Amino acid sequence: MQKVEAIIRPEKLQVVKTALEELDHSGMTLTEVRGHGVQRGVTEQWRGRSFAVEYLTKIKVELVVGDGDVQAVVDRIVEAARTGEVGDGKIFVSPVGQAVRIRTGDRDEAAI
Repeated sequence: MQKVEAIIRPEKLQVVKTALEELDHSGMTLTEVRGHGVQRGVTEQWRGRSFAVEYLTKIKVELVVGDGDVQAVVDRIVEAARTGEVGDGKIFVSPVGQAVRIRTGDRDEAAI
């Protein structure tokens, strides 16, 4: 099992969600996060004044998938979330040692 964490633009959430549902991976956890990468924030205009927004709002999508599904999930997220502009996000994949479904006690692959 692998945990896939994708940091994406908020406006791409629905597209990514739909793409993952097409792969039968509808279970996910979403978190609104703030940060910056290469772009180091942006300058915004409001009521004629400029101000710097250092940390940008993004969405973190987390899901645990079987080892055989990892590449398809990562490829689908990249395809759905890409705009070609700086700030499209990142994907991190890490191993999961154990998963337990609290309601039933199912473990590992059966729990996801």
